[in-house]
Amino acid sequence: MYRTSSELSSPTAEFWAGCRAIFPLVVGAIPFGIIFGTLAASSGLSFAATLAMSAFVFAGSSQFIAIGLVVAGTALPLIIATTFVVNLRHLLYAISTVPYVRHLSHVWKLPLGFWLTDEAFVVAIARYSQPDQSPHKHWYHLGASLFMYLNWQLCTLAGLTIGHLIPNATQWGLDFAMSVTFIGMVIPYLMNQPMVVAVLVAGITALLAHGLPHQLGLMVATVAGIVMGALCEQWQKGGGE
Repeated sequence: MYRTSSELSSPTAEFWAGCRAIFPLVVGAIPFGIIFGTLAASSGLSFAATLAMSAFVFAGSSQFIAIGLVVAGTALPLIIATTFVVNLRHLLYAISTVPYVRHLSHVWKLPLGFWLTDEAFVVAIARYSQPDQSPHKHWYHLGASLFMYLNWQLCTLAGLTIGHLIPNATQWGLDFAMSVTFIGMVIPYLMNQPMVVAVLVAGITALLAHGLPHQLGLMVATVAGIVMGALCEQWQKGGGE
């Protein structure tokens, strides 16, 4: 449950509320961060380069893909292009948050944009959508984003230093756990028919387009979901005509 505007009347209160809200997702990300550090170390990436990747890229799925491409000896331009395509979904997140952060200075926009992950977006947009008029909602966003960022750095470090002590970590079925996590993040926000249509169309399209190179199927599915959701919304506004 979100607290009332009177309980979240200060930046500090909003910040810590954001940390608490994202805590379950932070816990869910811990094994992935550790496994990333472990895989990076076993793939020949240096200690410093692995930490730098988590610090300056901060995109779990792209980091795993990049490691695989590095091991395969893929050319740098292709690695950059692939990770760029995989991360294009963050552009959609950014567009969704623009109405709530456009009044902020670049000192705020730059870090919030850099720390905009799937988990941070879900938590932040839920707070922004609350009807109260708190002027400090971006502090909530900051708390959630910063907590996730620090967690990812610490987990990467843990994977680099003690990851080799964890037997068969890559065989734990965490790829399935990640899918369940994303489903759990999406379902609570399906509040109307256009949203349901968008998710169903995106999911079906993602399955059908899975074979496209460089994860392009994800973007095709995203566009298809958005288009169908928008059409459904327009159909409803037109009285179903």
